[in-house]
Amino acid sequence: MVAADSEGPRDPGVRMFRRERSIPLRGSAAALGNNLCVLHLPVCNLTHFGVVHGPSAQLLSVAPEGVPLAQRQLHAKEGPGLSSPLITQVHWCALPFRVLLVLTSHRGIQMYESDGSVMVYWHALDSRDASPDSTQAVFARGIASCGHFICVGMWSGRVLVFDIPLKGPNIVLSEELAAHPASVTDIASEPAQEPDCMADVVTADDSGLLCVWWSGPEFKLLTRIPGFGVPCNSVQLWKGIVAAGYGNGQVRLYEASTGALHVQINAHARAVCALDLAPGVGKLLSAAEDTFVHIWKLSKSRESGCTEVEHCHGECVPDTQLCGARFCDPSGSSFAVTGYDLTEILRFSSE
Repeated sequence: MVAADSEGPRDPGVRMFRRERSIPLRGSAAALGNNLCVLHLPVCNLTHFGVVHGPSAQLLSVAPEGVPLAQRQLHAKEGPGLSSPLITQVHWCALPFRVLLVLTSHRGIQMYESDGSVMVYWHALDSRDASPDSTQAVFARGIASCGHFICVGMWSGRVLVFDIPLKGPNIVLSEELAAHPASVTDIASEPAQEPDCMADVVTADDSGLLCVWWSGPEFKLLTRIPGFGVPCNSVQLWKGIVAAGYGNGQVRLYEASTGALHVQINAHARAVCALDLAPGVGKLLSAAEDTFVHIWKLSKSRESGCTEVEHCHGECVPDTQLCGARFCDPSGSSFAVTGYDLTEILRFSSE
């Protein structure tokens, strides 16, 4: 295991990224972790951004120079006579054959066509599933796609697995995974890279527990990585390595198949709010409530097979509680950031 501390870029005189034109929002991003989703469409030369604020999610289509070309507001589905529920997350799920936009709230799970124009599926949350003596709020949170499945986390610790058809609304709840003792916080996936490494989904919860799964015809639990009393707020999966961001500011890298800890990075002074990966180049982005965004280069040693980490860039957004950060393209050459009480999406691109 290697421990690393981060206090900024290794060479303060070199800036790898520069500030670009910001994207205006109608309201600030809610103070929720992972509160930014990005869908890059190179064919159309467009990038879609999604941000949650209270009972609505704002979707923006943006040209390369940062000019918003279209905006759409989505609201969580309501029952008769009920107040608007708060949205907890919005996320684009890029399946091999279609892209769906998934929205979670305190009342249910909604799935839309990628532009948010047509709802194709609605799954209501049943508060009767909660313990009668529990004061815990009912909500869904944590979204990821894997193969022809979309996984959504629940307040109860369960993970719902939906089987998605090639087209149309005939979506089926195919399985419920029960391995977490606390509310699910985030889910990540990646196609299995090697025949002997089946791990392709990882789920995290408020207790810090990580569960590594093989999606297969039926999901199989491969590894449980115990927590240490700190919530895991965000996870990513890269070449059999689990990257996990915690409430104490640490980023930890684990071997997915065994749960062995490879690297512990004291990356931030406050809770990590988002992680993202550019898998083709092995770049890991971390953002936290300490106003900092860091970019790390992941690699595997040819000699030992161990994971190695190099700090590439640090960016401070002064006086801002960050709540979301994502790469804007697969190469990791640009990224975007949201913050609580910040009425814009900040964009940065490599020089």
